[in-house]
Amino acid sequence: MRISVATDSLDGVAELIVDELRRRGHTVVAHGAVAEPADTDWAVVSADAAREVATGDADMAVVACWTGTGASIAANKVPGVRAALCADAATAAGARTWNDANVLALSLRLVSAPALGEILDAWFAAEPSAEAQDVANIAHLENLDHMPSTKEPSLRPMSWRPVSHRRRCRRPRIPHRYAPTFFTVQRPHGITNGNPRGPSTPAIRSQRE
Repeated sequence: MRISVATDSLDGVAELIVDELRRRGHTVVAHGAVAEPADTDWAVVSADAAREVATGDADMAVVACWTGTGASIAANKVPGVRAALCADAATAAGARTWNDANVLALSLRLVSAPALGEILDAWFAAEPSAEAQDVANIAHLENLDHMPSTKEPSLRPMSWRPVSHRRRCRRPRIPHRYAPTFFTVQRPHGITNGNPRGPSTPAIRSQRE
C-alpha cells in the first residue's frame, strides 16, 4: 500500500511509525517532522497527508501529534476522509470495521512501541463491514461532506404575512372602573406630606372608592 504519514514532531513513536510501515512492505510518503524539509504545523501536515487519501494518491494515512486530537481534527476537515484516533488495537479494528476509517490518528504521548505494532496489526487486518446499517452510515457520512455548513435560507421571508396579521405590541387596556384618578390632597397648613412648607402632592384614588 501507499501510505501517507504526517507528524508534527519527532517525539515518541514518530520515526518508528515510518520504519514500521516500511518494514511491513508499504510505500511511505512522509509529511511534517519526518519529512525533509520538516514542517511542525500539525494542522497543515495532517491535512496534507489526509488530502492524498481523498485524491487517491495514497491508500491510507497515519497522522500523529502529541495528543492525536489535533491531527485527527485536521484530517477530518478534508472531505472524503474518515480519521479515527486510536490508542489500542480494539479501537483500531472497530474503526476499520464499523467506520471504514481510512486515516489512522495516533497520540505520540500515549502510544508505545509495542502498542503501535498491535494497532497496525489490527488496522490492516480488519475489513469494512458489509452489513446494511454500517454501509448506510458510511453513505450518510459521504453525503455530509457535500452538505452546507449552515441551513439553507428560507425562500419565503419571515415578513411574508400581511401587515394586518402581524402581531403588534399594544399597551394593555385598564377597565374603566379601575382607572386611577388624580386629585390634590388638601392638608392643614404646615402638614403637607411631612414638609411644613412644601407644596401639596398628587395622590391616587380608585374610582371604586
